[in-house]
Amino acid sequence: MTSSSPRRPSPLAPEIADRLKRSADGLLPAIAQQYDTGEVLMLGWMDDEALHRTLTTGRCTYWSRSRREYWVKGDTSGHFQWVKSVALDCDADTVLVKVDQVGAACHTGARTCFDADVLLAEGTAGADSTDGTARTDGTGTGTPGADQ
Repeated sequence: MTSSSPRRPSPLAPEIADRLKRSADGLLPAIAQQYDTGEVLMLGWMDDEALHRTLTTGRCTYWSRSRREYWVKGDTSGHFQWVKSVALDCDADTVLVKVDQVGAACHTGARTCFDADVLLAEGTAGADSTDGTARTDGTGTGTPGADQ
């Protein structure tokens, strides 16, 4: 696997490592969220070592799939992520890292990675694209239960 992180014994405590559901290449998606506003900042990838470093240093460490190396957010950009909390989702296959973001989170220089290409704006969900009427069944017909 060309994009896989290095394989080695897990540095995580067994009670954490045994719960993780990693991808085939040993990675977990890690969502970075601003701790005080709830703003979703970015998505990165962590293996056991990156998660261990994040938990023990208080700085977000990710595995770069393209460069095939670890990177600590802020080491080159100065845009640090100071860890406030780390949680697993209910399936133990995604990590949520609440951080205090200093500067831009996105490599483009934007505050977040999710503000430049909005596919659906807040307040427009459910509007029919042709007449502006609300859809209730997810099909665009406006007929409740039509998809059942």
